[in-house]
Amino acid sequence: MASVTQHQIQKFHEDGFLVLEQFFSAEECDSMRSQIQRIVAEMEVPPHCRTAFSTREEEQLQAQGSSDYFLTSGDKIRFFFEKGVLDEKGNFLIPKEKSVSKIGHALHAYDPVFKQITHSPKVQELGRKLGLERPVVVQSMYIFKQPGIGGEVTPHQDATFLHTEPLGRILGFWIALEDATQENGCLWFIPGSHTNGITRRMVRAASGASTCVEFVGSEPAYDDKQFIPLPISKGGLILIHGEVVHKSELNSSESSRHAFTFHVMEAKGTTWSKENWLQPTPELPFPSLYT
Repeated sequence: MASVTQHQIQKFHEDGFLVLEQFFSAEECDSMRSQIQRIVAEMEVPPHCRTAFSTREEEQLQAQGSSDYFLTSGDKIRFFFEKGVLDEKGNFLIPKEKSVSKIGHALHAYDPVFKQITHSPKVQELGRKLGLERPVVVQSMYIFKQPGIGGEVTPHQDATFLHTEPLGRILGFWIALEDATQENGCLWFIPGSHTNGITRRMVRAASGASTCVEFVGSEPAYDDKQFIPLPISKGGLILIHGEVVHKSELNSSESSRHAFTFHVMEAKGTTWSKENWLQPTPELPFPSLYT
């Protein structure tokens, strides 16, 4: 992998994203894919996915179960499914390895393969080139984007979900483990859209509320014509500024679009919002990117 140039870093600051082709080797990508296959093979279906609905009350308990499962996933390795892949008893309607939407949010901390990738020397070197002084890893996810059913991700800014004071301290690392194309749901960005702040935040709801999180503010209507697609080959890395607007379309193709992604925060002079869904825990304080 070639070293990142000052010109590329300048481009990142202008656009809010940077595409680095062939950042990881095919072998590194394949090691992540085979590791995730092992994790899926051993996966237990979460209890909240197994309840048969009958009453409103049970449905509310189910919703609460799934929201608790999500809210407490920051320091665990947990499973999130595509819609309609499980029956009401929690049995798979399609093969289980084709049913998972994503796995998060602490692969970087608890799985040796993903930990090694997250803290790999070239990632640390890139952090230093970007001028990060005290970067910490806040979360990670393996995203499957399953063929035919991998759902669209509507336009959003990562800082909506991972809020800091001041803004501009969140950086996403998005690694293509297979070629990402317009057909199978590559990322799309609005260049330069990271300079206008954020208009919407997802916050933890007050205790006793019916949902675990709520949105404050509103999402502006984005002009579809402003988005540009960023297809990228297997092993490529996309750096994503926390406030850049991006999306991906439904995967209507016959090939999956696996990706491993993690988020880093510059901790120096930064406050992590107490209202974020994701919180560091005594078991897992945010680990330093630099080892």
